[in-house]
Amino acid sequence: MPRGTLLAKSGAILLATCALVSAKPQPSAQLSKAWAPDNGDGSYKNPVLYADYSDPDVIRSGPDFYLVASSFNAAPGIPVLRSRDLVSWQLVGHVFDAQEPRATYDAPAHGGGAWAPSIRKHGGLFYVYWSDADNGIFVATAKDPAGPWSKPELVKAAKGWIDPCPFWDDDGKAYLVSAFAPSRTGIKSTLVLSKLREDGKRVLDDGVIIFDGHQKHPTIEGPKLYKHGGYYYVAAPAGGVPQGWEVALRSKGLYGPYEDKIVLAQGSTSINGPHQGGWVDTPKGEFWFLHFQDRGVYGRVVHLEPMKWVDDWPVIGDAGEPVASHKKPDVGRSTVLTPAESDEFDGAKLGLQWQWQANPESGWALPAPNAGVLRLTCAEPRSELKNLWDAPNLLLQKFPGPAFTVTTKLDFTALSDGERAGLVVFGTDYATLALERRGAELVVEQSVCKGASTGAREKELAFLHAPSNALFLRAHVVEGGRTDFSFSDDGETFAALGEPFQAQPGRWVGAKIGLFAQRGAERSRESGYADVDWFRVE
Repeated sequence: MPRGTLLAKSGAILLATCALVSAKPQPSAQLSKAWAPDNGDGSYKNPVLYADYSDPDVIRSGPDFYLVASSFNAAPGIPVLRSRDLVSWQLVGHVFDAQEPRATYDAPAHGGGAWAPSIRKHGGLFYVYWSDADNGIFVATAKDPAGPWSKPELVKAAKGWIDPCPFWDDDGKAYLVSAFAPSRTGIKSTLVLSKLREDGKRVLDDGVIIFDGHQKHPTIEGPKLYKHGGYYYVAAPAGGVPQGWEVALRSKGLYGPYEDKIVLAQGSTSINGPHQGGWVDTPKGEFWFLHFQDRGVYGRVVHLEPMKWVDDWPVIGDAGEPVASHKKPDVGRSTVLTPAESDEFDGAKLGLQWQWQANPESGWALPAPNAGVLRLTCAEPRSELKNLWDAPNLLLQKFPGPAFTVTTKLDFTALSDGERAGLVVFGTDYATLALERRGAELVVEQSVCKGASTGAREKELAFLHAPSNALFLRAHVVEGGRTDFSFSDDGETFAALGEPFQAQPGRWVGAKIGLFAQRGAERSRESGYADVDWFRVE
């Protein structure tokens, strides 16, 4: 892998001039230190999920709320979150471990995969539908949203049919509303209603147009179908992701004609493009709306809006504008929680916050709970890689908030020249801080890759002789995504290395941060490995 010019002439000069930070990582807590939306006084602040949970949909089952979101090429796919109050959320599972067809998703298929899922409950089963824009519409079922989920089934083989949402009417008949991806079909701004087999497992026809948004609501997509107070309603975003608005359609008949009304838009607020989401009621009869907002490097973060009914139209937010803060839903007492971020690697399984960049192989990550570590194998790539954009074995999680620090402790056993392991901040550009074996020497180095998605090569910015094969590696992210890297051999004093890096989003997703271990050009019978003691988000 080509290397750039070394920025420091010697380790002594670099260490003498770098910024030093004294900090000792603390064990991870249940609450995020990067972002917690509960204000502790009966109110909350938006976003309720300051992380990339794109295209959220939500339902209630008894006192529990469940949310699903897009996962694209990541595996395991389609995260499932649970809440008691719509403010505090926890990850409880994923709908599938690997995506089909394997020939496509065993390698990173950036921007492909699982788009815009919807979740519903019918006949004692939970259903999740989603689209694969290149293959069709899929469904999986479960008795418990935490899983296990059934093997995904193809309910409609059709390229470019996206954003499916099922609906069972009062007579038990089933339907599916969906939209189109113009990149695959040439069709845009059109919503279609199809008949669905009553068990939800097969689309029975090619559907009919129920709404054409070309004139008033271009790029209408992401439909969710409901029935309330004698009307059928479709909630759908229009106008595009960064600058769009939320539309409500209503009709006395399922097939229309539908009236339309804009029910949420940016207005005078700073919350641009309030986009795709879902309505839900509480046990006490309140209504709320969850939607995403595109925040660039942070991805599509999730907002919670109050919702009421006026003249049989939903009024969302503050008179149709998003709220920055609001009184919490009236659901009684609830525990303040946030999705998992830090990981001590003490268990027999990876934490639910972790996803691979493609379908995983056995052996990439081997938990060793007796030792309290996760062993990452320097896996041989399935094909020649230009950079890590095409590496399937990146173990990543979402940026968890506007500003945060990640510190990890790892012990690297390199058995061949060129093997390396460490931290990665990942997007269309990425940066690494890693230990690498070079001949008989072990170095700690920082590299960047600008234009990774276009096949650009990595450029090394700085390296030093590693003081030990067991190091603490750190990435400090400030608001906006600028990242500084540093390392330590004692966990107390950290020395900066390389240059600041501006994190970038990926394809349809926000930036991610995580771990990697990689083989070099030299091949030996046994791969090297990194034993990761912990990964902590402060």
